Amino acid sequence: MAIETPTVYFTDMNCRIGDSLLMKTERLVKAAGIGDIDMEKKFVALKIHFGEYGNLSFLRPNYAKVVADIVKEQGGIPFLTDCNTLYVGRRKNAVEHMDTANLNGFSPMSTGCQIIIADGLKGDDDVEIPIDGEYVKNAKIGRAIADSDVIITLSHFKCHEQAGFGGALKNLSMGCGSRRGKMEMHSNSKPVVDDEKCRGCGKCARFCAMDAISYSQKKASIDHSKCVGCGRCVSVCPFDAIEPAYDQSPQVLNAKIVEYAMAAVKGKECLHVSFICDVSPFCDCHGENDVPVVPNVGILASKDPVALDKACIDLVQKQEMIPGSLLWRNSGGRRPADLLKCVQPSTDWQSTFVHAEKMGFGSSEYVLKKVE
Repeated sequence: MAIETPTVYFTDMNCRIGDSLLMKTERLVKAAGIGDIDMEKKFVALKIHFGEYGNLSFLRPNYAKVVADIVKEQGGIPFLTDCNTLYVGRRKNAVEHMDTANLNGFSPMSTGCQIIIADGLKGDDDVEIPIDGEYVKNAKIGRAIADSDVIITLSHFKCHEQAGFGGALKNLSMGCGSRRGKMEMHSNSKPVVDDEKCRGCGKCARFCAMDAISYSQKKASIDHSKCVGCGRCVSVCPFDAIEPAYDQSPQVLNAKIVEYAMAAVKGKECLHVSFICDVSPFCDCHGENDVPVVPNVGILASKDPVALDKACIDLVQKQEMIPGSLLWRNSGGRRPADLLKCVQPSTDWQSTFVHAEKMGFGSSEYVLKKVE
């Protein structure tokens, strides 16, 4: 039996007097089938990126409220969520993460629902979800996301320095993975100690289940023959002295992103919404954002995250370059064949869709349907 090509719903960002982007977002998600999802008395995870402090390209909280209000109208229990970061920043534990979310405008008042950091206080509260992947066998997903009944992603589409682009798949994978899940996606090796930052406090050794950490001259040392790469030492170090190693090809990273996304949605009803606006050259995990590389395009929604991401890429590739942006600077002002590759030359965004097809997850073919 032939598999039906998924539909990606699209609305542009033009608004007549009396209309608004919030109203267009509501019409879009309803056209995309949010009303078909059974939410009665169910926990609905609204997965979003709160933005690193100092970054201003993340999604406005107003968009989240539109979706949260619809979920509540359908009897669901929405909560806005993200997982703690692996890198050093202001979202590496739940307290700082929620402080940053609040500073960036996310609150129960502005979003219409509570905020829960899915992998707990220190980023180690997760659930292992079996996935028969080529690289991942048990994905480590933040517990609150794993325990939810429905997932709705709200993604800011952008370029990315490692994956090539950030959209629904990255929001589901890197965004839903706990700190040790993020380490599994980012690295093939074990964490390392920065001697200059290490204070010899002993906390990492106390939390190491494998007894892999010892001390010499008041500095921690990790025995990689014992270490299993769980990343718990990274999350508990109060001085950010233990760091993951980023040591794999872009193709492997993108394959793991696909497999983690599969795990995040396993057994759940989903809807995915992406906003092609303020298309920054780097991830919103940066504490800054550069000039957008292309003009604002629109808002897209689909129940297939693979089709959604491919539609976003296809639309971005058709846009004009913004003068002065990193895309403009890298290209010398001459339009390149591949805009994303020009922004981040060391990446390979196409490999994401090759692996998704190999895993039978989603479709890079789609039907684009305009919603007014």
